Amino acid sequence: MTPADDTPHTDDADADRADSDEPADDARHDSEAATEVLPPPDPDHEPATEVISQADAPTEESPASQPAERRFTAPSGFDAGSTQKIDTPQDPATEVFSPPPGAVPQQKPVAPQMIPPRDDAPKSPQNRRSWGWVIAVVLVIAALAAVAVLGTVLLTRSSESKVSQEDRVRSTIQNFDIAIQNGDLATLRSITCGATRDSYVKYNDQSWAETHARVAAAKQYPVVASIDEVVINGDHAEANVTTFMAFAPQVRSTRSFDLQFRDDQWKICQAPNS
Repeated sequence: MTPADDTPHTDDADADRADSDEPADDARHDSEAATEVLPPPDPDHEPATEVISQADAPTEESPASQPAERRFTAPSGFDAGSTQKIDTPQDPATEVFSPPPGAVPQQKPVAPQMIPPRDDAPKSPQNRRSWGWVIAVVLVIAALAAVAVLGTVLLTRSSESKVSQEDRVRSTIQNFDIAIQNGDLATLRSITCGATRDSYVKYNDQSWAETHARVAAAKQYPVVASIDEVVINGDHAEANVTTFMAFAPQVRSTRSFDLQFRDDQWKICQAPNS
């Protein structure tokens, strides 16, 4: 083939290649034409969102290759920085506890129990005050009763003590009178003291028996008719009595006995002379 023949073919190939590149250039120019730079928004009047439709794509391209519709909004200060993704910490693994070796036996259900209502409900303050007065009065009465009982016991004990000592003095005088009449020398020695006891101690049993026999035959001994008064002063006592001689009972006289408390008993230390 000659060079002249080759030239038309080259031009035709270039023309064909140029024709095939024109749709691609048109599509690139169309996509570049879709991007529009907007001025910064006015702080007082924010422009409305503008939707720009995409230019018609060539019929040869498939729908998947067509660019999607884009929407533009006014820029803000939050769009200046890049978005940062913060990884959340991973949750710890769930720990499973195994049951103990010895299984706890299942408890039996407990039947409900009925609790009776309480009777000691709180009372009003007025009732409490009234009960307080009652308790106070009862305590005062109890204290007065205790004092009265104690006083009575003390007075009674003192009276009983005096009466008991007086009775013992009277008993001693009566025993002395009986021993004189019977000639009981041992009793006369045990219930007398001082000079009176010495007068009985000097006698022996034989001489005392002879003397008492002569006195009794002549009725020359005194007799206590009554014990009129007894005065006790500590360990000393004095008794006024009415006496008479055995040979003349119609003739009465008043005599006195002097007693002392010795050896846990009352003893006659001075007696009327016969």
